[in-house]
Amino acid sequence: MSDQIQFIVEKLNQEPFRKNYNLITFDSLESVQLLQLLNDVLGEIDPKHAVDIREELPEQTAKRMLSLLGILKYKPPGNISDLSAFRQGLVTGSKPVIHPVLHWLLQRTNELKKRAYLARFLVKLEVPAEFLQDDTVADINKQYEELMEAFKNLHKECEQLKTSGLSTAEIRRDISAMEEEKDQLVKRVERLKKRVETVQNHQRMLEIARQLRLEKEREESLAQQKQEQKNQLFHAEQRLQRAQLQLKEMHHAVVDSKPESLMKKLEEEINFNSYLVTEKIPRELECKKNSAYFLQKVVAEPAMSQSDLNVLEIKINEVNAEMNQLIEKRMMKYEPIDSKFSMYRQQASIISRKKEAKAEELQAAKEEMSSTERQMLQKTNQAHELEGSEVLKGDEFKHYVNKLRSKNTFYKKKRLEIAEITAEYGILQRTEELLKQRHEAIQQQLQSIEDKKGISGYSYTQEELERVSAVKSEMDEMKGRTLDNMSEMVKKLNAMVAEKKASLAPVIKELRQLRQKCQELTQECDEKKIQYDSCAAGLESNRSTLEQEVKGLLEECAQEESNYHYINCMKRNLEIQLQRAKEEMKAYVSPDPQERRKAIREQYTRMILEQENLGKKLREKQKAVRESHGPNMKQIKMWQDVEQLMECKRECFLKQQNQTAIGQVIQEGGKDRLVL
Repeated sequence: MSDQIQFIVEKLNQEPFRKNYNLITFDSLESVQLLQLLNDVLGEIDPKHAVDIREELPEQTAKRMLSLLGILKYKPPGNISDLSAFRQGLVTGSKPVIHPVLHWLLQRTNELKKRAYLARFLVKLEVPAEFLQDDTVADINKQYEELMEAFKNLHKECEQLKTSGLSTAEIRRDISAMEEEKDQLVKRVERLKKRVETVQNHQRMLEIARQLRLEKEREESLAQQKQEQKNQLFHAEQRLQRAQLQLKEMHHAVVDSKPESLMKKLEEEINFNSYLVTEKIPRELECKKNSAYFLQKVVAEPAMSQSDLNVLEIKINEVNAEMNQLIEKRMMKYEPIDSKFSMYRQQASIISRKKEAKAEELQAAKEEMSSTERQMLQKTNQAHELEGSEVLKGDEFKHYVNKLRSKNTFYKKKRLEIAEITAEYGILQRTEELLKQRHEAIQQQLQSIEDKKGISGYSYTQEELERVSAVKSEMDEMKGRTLDNMSEMVKKLNAMVAEKKASLAPVIKELRQLRQKCQELTQECDEKKIQYDSCAAGLESNRSTLEQEVKGLLEECAQEESNYHYINCMKRNLEIQLQRAKEEMKAYVSPDPQERRKAIREQYTRMILEQENLGKKLREKQKAVRESHGPNMKQIKMWQDVEQLMECKRECFLKQQNQTAIGQVIQEGGKDRLVL
């Protein structure tokens, strides 16, 4: 009990209650305060119960608390067997009733919160049957049950999402990464657009590429439609072949059989199908319905904890033990006629089981036969596709095998060539990827170097110059210009590049000065940061030492406070004991005999005398039982012998009756023969 109270006090001192109780203050709470405390805990589990109990009647408070405890599946401990006593203790705020309830609630607060939340939506409202006769009420009830099932499914999905490990931080990181990739792709598209805009007739080329993509998509859709039509044609041919095969089998059955055999076969099929329809399938359907009903009941009930499962297992074991005892009693008390009936029942059950097993075997054989027929149809279809509708024999088969061997060698040779070409293609593709990666890396490195040198766009300018020069050369070739004009254009371009370099030279010098200044500021910032870190470390160490001292003083204060309360309790107990001792001495010394009888010594003396008298009587009774034990056992043995003797006489009498009956039957049979 002390551990239980200590656990309650610890939980109440934590979030979200923050009561600041100790063992003494909690133990000194009055009944109304205890009830309010219990109501606060229930209000934390279910916010609907966060009310002031002084504003409602005690019966209403007890009814409300009992209803919530019933929903939470609380069971009173073993020492409270009477529900009315538990209800009365809950109304009056009795400590032996309230303390176990608080301990049970505070042990599993999160689980009970979830159960109370689910109970608001899953506790089914019981509608009377006469109200369900109304169509409107029945429709609303059905809609209510469907909404309840939808809530169950949504709650399960929510729990699965909570336990799946997905977090908003990871989703945000993925979104940011995708946005960065999107920005990079947009930049690449813009760069490609700028490069394409310089090409002649780029709009016409883009339109042609778009038309090509549309035609490829149309080609893929047409190929998919063609494949679907081929599959439909193949399935239709299979159905036709199956129908032809069935027709052929029916023709053979009609030709080779007689009407009597056909009727017999049909009767067997009718008997088998009627057995399936009338006995087997309804029984299986009933079993499925029962299992579905029990599963629905299990799903409709709120979530069960491990303690509830343990209680159910104990009940199941008790019921099984009771059933076994009843079966044993019945087997011990059966009569001969019942034994004959039981024998017939066993034979009937064995025959029914054999019948079910044979029916299942027959059904499995039919399924196997249908599967083999489907395989045979597939094999025949494959043979038709390979243009081999007839089985080859003799020289034709040898010729066919030689042809297959030659085709196999040719196939292997071509496959090796394809493998070599595929390997070479993979190597070339990998080489192309590596060269592209290297080119991109060089481009990025060149761009970073240009940014560092302060001449960003130089490589792009150079590419533009090269492109301009290439365009110029093409135009020169087309127009037949001379090499002198090309050299002059190159000289002009070189002059332009020199001018650009000359104009960028002062900017580069200024950039160098700024870099040097940036290095000096960075060095100064590092020194200041080192000083700040050392100062912060010193302050942090001082703060930690002060926190430790404060913590030690608080612990010492709490220890002294607990010692103070303990000494006060011991002092109070000693005062009570001293008072009782004074009252006992006063009653013992008092000349009044009535006062002396109230003394504890006199009471214990009377009790000792009563127990001594009782022990004396029990010893005398034990002595009498020991003296009569031997004769009683002999008498029991004699009665058992008499019972065995009577049983033997009864068996002899029954045997004699059976023998006389058999002799009479034999004599009557002999007389009948003589008469004949």
